[in-house]
Amino acid sequence: MRVLRRGDAGPDVAEIRSVLAALDLLPPVTGADGFGTFDVAVEQAVRAFQQRRGLITDGMVGAVTYRALRGASFHLGSRPLAHLMSSPLHGDDVLTLQERLTELGYNAGRPDGMFGQQTELGLRNFQRDMGLVVDGICGAETIRELHRLSSPRARGGSPVFLREQEQVRKAGPRLRGKRIVIDPGHGGADLGVVAGGLREADIAWDLARRLEGRMKATGMEALISRGPNQSPSEVERAKFANDAGADLFLSLHSDQNSSPDAQGVASFHFGTGTGTTSTIGELLAGFIQREVAARTGLLDCRTHPKTWDIFTRTRCPAVRVEVGYLTNPGDQRRLSDPAFRDLVAEGILIAVKRLYLLGEGDQPTGTFTFADVLAYELAKAE
Repeated sequence: MRVLRRGDAGPDVAEIRSVLAALDLLPPVTGADGFGTFDVAVEQAVRAFQQRRGLITDGMVGAVTYRALRGASFHLGSRPLAHLMSSPLHGDDVLTLQERLTELGYNAGRPDGMFGQQTELGLRNFQRDMGLVVDGICGAETIRELHRLSSPRARGGSPVFLREQEQVRKAGPRLRGKRIVIDPGHGGADLGVVAGGLREADIAWDLARRLEGRMKATGMEALISRGPNQSPSEVERAKFANDAGADLFLSLHSDQNSSPDAQGVASFHFGTGTGTTSTIGELLAGFIQREVAARTGLLDCRTHPKTWDIFTRTRCPAVRVEVGYLTNPGDQRRLSDPAFRDLVAEGILIAVKRLYLLGEGDQPTGTFTFADVLAYELAKAE
């Protein structure tokens, strides 16, 4: 679909207004006047919805926001749910089903609102245990049984994210053998932010190569998600990581803002903003924030939960880092310096090391060096 923005009009905009009104983000429209116009009120309502859903808050309705809006119109029980290979079902009803099955102790996969194979498997196991027809379809009988079981069998954390923590613990503190996908943003004809003679795609590619070299020196298996002249979609980047069996996924970007005063580094991980979050992703994002900010002097813009495709489609913990604002003169000057990019790469590597150390032999933020990591790996190998 085309991107809808302020000033647009027509039946597509009318549909968006209707959905926003149903979500109580717009008042009900009673007359035909302005019903199909994308005005300031619609833009503000779209921004509020995007903020609530962990989407990019740009006030425009592209494919991702449109899918989320359509999905928000469904509640559990409003339609039968099943795994459809050709056109997977997506919506709030699927998310509710996944969260409900997870609360009851069934592995329905990451709660991303997408009805996939793991959700079907969790549903079938639930149906089998409840003596229902095991067809993998969430229909009236299954929904009645889900509503009947108002007290979950187990609480204390989402099993899918508890499994993430256990995998990191079992992997051990050494970096050797860990498989990391490094994802330089944009690429090819998509240059990303362009400012001051710098291009985001080039900065991301350079950072990826610097990080790749350091990771390989420690014995890690570092894979870059794209070539220098390629620009895969987020779904394709996630598929690359899944096919590679990655342990972690690191996406590298730089940011922009209409205000030249906006500056700093921010990191993002999977999270709905309502308590459902990738604990390992959040932990790694925090480590990256602290290490990069301490080493570079960039303003710490903290970590944030998001439901971007790059997080919902990857099976491993994923973090996206926005290193500096190319629209800020100070950040722009820093990013143009190769020595500065070395500091960023070292900070990200140290953050990954801290993740696997799980507190063992830890050192104050900003003091652990690349040489320390190499020495640690060598000592553990002997």
